[in-house]
Amino acid sequence: MQNQAPQMITIIDPYVYQTLQTVIGKDLVIQTTRDTVRGNLTDVKPDHIVLKANGDSVFFIRIQQIVSIMPDND
Repeated sequence: MQNQAPQMITIIDPYVYQTLQTVIGKDLVIQTTRDTVRGNLTDVKPDHIVLKANGDSVFFIRIQQIVSIMPDND
């Protein structure tokens, strides 16, 4: 038996990924399993999103951790 390096497996939700791509550049409220984050969606990858909050804070959020996504109309 050979030593094999561990492999990372990510489950991609194609519908969430595709929907998130349509709101790049919009202000959103993202509820995760841990807390709620507000900001501008700057990028979407198959496994995570990049959200720029007020100021210089940038959040990298795993799509698997997202519970809900709402437009931020404030």
